[in-house]
Amino acid sequence: MLNLTYLVLAVIGASLVAKAALSQVARFGGRAPRDSSPVAIAIGPASGALLDHVLASTSGPFSPELVFDEHAQEAGNVAGLPLVNSLETLGALVRLRGIRELWLLGYPMRQPSIEHYVREFRHDFVNIRLIPDLRDFALAKPAFVNVHGLPAINLVASPLTPNVEWPKRLFDCLFAAFVLLSISPLLVMIAIAVRFSSPGPILFRQMRKGVDGREFAIYKFRTMHQHVEEAGRLTQARRGDKRITRVGAFLRKSSLDELPQFFNVLKGQMSVVGPRPHAVEHDELYKDLVDDYMYRYRIKPGITGWAQINGLRGETDRVEKMAARVMFDLYYIQNWSFWLDIKIIGMTFFKGFIAKAAY
Repeated sequence: MLNLTYLVLAVIGASLVAKAALSQVARFGGRAPRDSSPVAIAIGPASGALLDHVLASTSGPFSPELVFDEHAQEAGNVAGLPLVNSLETLGALVRLRGIRELWLLGYPMRQPSIEHYVREFRHDFVNIRLIPDLRDFALAKPAFVNVHGLPAINLVASPLTPNVEWPKRLFDCLFAAFVLLSISPLLVMIAIAVRFSSPGPILFRQMRKGVDGREFAIYKFRTMHQHVEEAGRLTQARRGDKRITRVGAFLRKSSLDELPQFFNVLKGQMSVVGPRPHAVEHDELYKDLVDDYMYRYRIKPGITGWAQINGLRGETDRVEKMAARVMFDLYYIQNWSFWLDIKIIGMTFFKGFIAKAAY
């Protein structure tokens, strides 16, 4: 365990150095303007929440200066900004104040609805940007991608692009290899204890879904007496479950039964950090009960994850428990970063091995 401590600290230290280096590159190579640029905002139908979000943001190189609403009954102000309802007035003020940014908030992506803005400023050097409101139904971080030369917005898509997939995979392989080498004596001792705890194999294999729903056999140290389940049914472990051996109870409580999954990581079936994979039978049950449940499998499942370090482990005897776990998994997917992975690994090491809900 001491070697593993040094490994985690070394990884975190290396990440801090890399983060500092990237900050210096951004500092000297970036193009952050000294002063914020004024922006005119045109709001469309039902885009009030989007406007509130923009006005509440104090960071960034832009500063809202003018709001245009063609459906407003009269001119006035909104949130301390001038509000105009005439396109001619908007054009005059944009030119008078030297505004070079026009944002169309919440406008439908139809030519008639935005053509008059393009025509009004066709002789001016004004950047016109369409900002649709996708927050309520986009699972992926809304981003423009190129599809056969055409712009497209990701609504549901894998959040990890090839540019970040290979560094994450490289880290997974190095981390898993170092961990397995460091704890190899511990693995041997656990294997011996499992072998003598009850008749049966040392390792337990169970089918789980991986990235994009591809199934694989997950490895665990066996923690139960051998038994046969009904076809298509899987009974979760419960408190006081008589199927669990005495050695198995300790392994499950301490999460040591999960250590063989580092071999799944080396095989490319799992990642060190990601949503925990559930039994296939549970996937079939919860995919129709919990919204966006299957989106968890847009990335590789992990040995540890954001939900686990926040206490969402163990039996899911209520749909609400699974829904909470999925909510944390979706947060991780939508906010993934290498630094978040390092944070989760560190929190797992210092507080995530033992869990009251694991039995």
